[in-house]
Amino acid sequence: MPTNGLHQVLKIQFGLVNDADRYLTAESFGFKVNASAPSLKRKQTWVLEPDPGQGAAVLLRSNHLGRYLSAQEDGRVACEAERPGRDCRFLVLPQPDGRWALQSEPHGRFFGGTEDRLSCFATAISPAELWTVHLAIHPQAHLLSVSRRRYVHLCPQEDEMTADSDTPWGVGALVTLIFQNRQYCLQACDGRYLRSDGRLVGGPEPHARYTLGVKAGRLAFKDRDGRYLAPGGPAGTLRAGRSTRPGKDELFDLEESHPQVVLVAANHRYVSVRQGVNVSANQDEELHHETFLMQIDQETKKCTFYSSTGGYWTLVTHGGIHATATQVSANTMFEVEWRGRRVALKASNGRYVCMKKNGQLAATSDFVGEDEQFILKLINRPILVLRGLDGFICHRRGSNQLDTNRSVYEIFHLSFSDGAYQIRGTDRSAWGAGQRSAGRGWGGGLGGGPPPTPARPQAAAAGSGTPAATAACAATASAPRTSSSSSASAAAWPSARGAASTCAEAPPGCCARTRTRRPGSRSGSTERAARPSSH
Repeated sequence: MPTNGLHQVLKIQFGLVNDADRYLTAESFGFKVNASAPSLKRKQTWVLEPDPGQGAAVLLRSNHLGRYLSAQEDGRVACEAERPGRDCRFLVLPQPDGRWALQSEPHGRFFGGTEDRLSCFATAISPAELWTVHLAIHPQAHLLSVSRRRYVHLCPQEDEMTADSDTPWGVGALVTLIFQNRQYCLQACDGRYLRSDGRLVGGPEPHARYTLGVKAGRLAFKDRDGRYLAPGGPAGTLRAGRSTRPGKDELFDLEESHPQVVLVAANHRYVSVRQGVNVSANQDEELHHETFLMQIDQETKKCTFYSSTGGYWTLVTHGGIHATATQVSANTMFEVEWRGRRVALKASNGRYVCMKKNGQLAATSDFVGEDEQFILKLINRPILVLRGLDGFICHRRGSNQLDTNRSVYEIFHLSFSDGAYQIRGTDRSAWGAGQRSAGRGWGGGLGGGPPPTPARPQAAAAGSGTPAATAACAATASAPRTSSSSSASAAAWPSARGAASTCAEAPPGCCARTRTRRPGSRSGSTERAARPSSH
C-alpha cells in the first residue's frame, strides 16, 4: 500500500560525468571503477552520504554495488568497501563552472582520469579531475525550505517564487530542475525560470543557472556570483542572498510530487470536501478543497485520494465516503476502472462509488451507469517529464520517433479536453499512434479503447489520455529504472516494452476521437489504473 508519509524526501542520487563526457561506473568484477559509460544507468548511479564523524567530508556509495568508493595513499581507487573507512572520505570542492573536484581527505590528492585509468593521485586540479553532477532522480518535485519548513511555489500576483506554503498543494508547487550547460535551472509550473535576483524570466539565461551543492543530503543552489539561493523577507521570496556558504537558510529538501487531480461528477459539479467530512459533488469552482492527491499502489494498482484538509477518502458505514482517515487501509483503497473518457471507482466493499441525489458520494452501486462515472483531470503537470521502466522519454534526433531509454529528459506540454489529454513536444507537434508502415500518427488524444487495428502502434500514446496520463504522471514521481532496450511504449504505459513511438502533427479535434488501451489487454476488457514505474 502507499505509505502514510505523503511528504517523502527524495534520496539524492546522481551520476558523475568527467571531462570526456563519460560516467563514473562501478563494476561488479573486481569492484573496479572506470569512466567509460556514455549514459546514466544503474551502474553509474551514486549516493552522497555525510561522514559519520560529522566533518566536512562525504562518502560516495555505489547504488549498484552498495559499496563505498575508496582511494589509497598510492592513488589506487576501488569500490569494494562494505563499510566506510578512512580512505572512503572525500571533500567536495565546487568549481565556478558548476563541476566538482573530489579530494581525498586523508591523502590530499584529487580523483580523476579517463576510461579505466582512474586514480586519486593528482596534486592539482586539471580538467581530468573535474566532474559534472547529473541528478538521477526525477526532475519534477516539490522544494521545501529547510529553515522555514515551507514549500516553494509560484506566486503569480507578485511574479516570483516564494517559500511560504504549508502544503505543496496545486500546480503552483511544482518545480522542475532543468540541466543546462553543466548547471541547473529552476523552472516554475508556467515554464519560466527563476533568476538569482528573484525575477522570473522566459529562458535559461546565465543568471538563471546554478551550481548544485549537496550538504547532509540536501541541496543548495549557487549562482554565478557565488551566492546561494535562500528565502528572504516575510513572504519568503526566493533569491540569491549574501551568503557564499550554504547554511540552514540556503538548504532545500526535494520531495516527491504525486499526481493531484480533480473529479467532475455527472451533475457537472466538482467533487469536494469544502462543506465537511462528506465527499460530495457540489462545487462549481476548482480550488484546494476540490483537489485530491492521488497515490497508486504498485502491487494492487488501487489508488488513494488525499484531501487538502488532511484526510484520506475512506469507506464508512452504509457505503458513505468520508475524507477522515489518517492511515492507509483497505477501506481507503479504490480500484479505478477506465470507461472511455470517464472513470468508475470501486471501493473495498466491491461496489461502485456513485453520486446520490444530494451530491454526496457513496459506494452502493453494483453496476456502472451515468451517476457512477467521473471525469478525472490531472492538474499539476502542465509541463511533463516522462520516465518508463527503461529511462526517460525523448524525441529522437532526425526522426519523428520517441526513445524511452534515455538518461536525459525532455519536457513535454500537457493539455486537457473533456477527459482526454494531448502531449506536445517543444516544437508543438503532438504525439500520435499509427502503424509502423505509416509515417504519421492516428490521433493526438487519449481516452479508453483499442486502436483501429490490432497491429503494434507506432506511438504509445496520442496524448496523455486518461489511463495513460495518470500512469505517465505517476511515473514522473518515480525513481530511475534502468535497462538497455531501445524504445518502448512507456509513454502511455511505463511498463510496456517493444513498441516504437512517433510525434506527428495533430489533426484538428484529435483529442475527441483518439483512444488507446493498455497493450496486451483483451478487446472490451475493463481498463484499470495504469501501472507507474517504481520509485
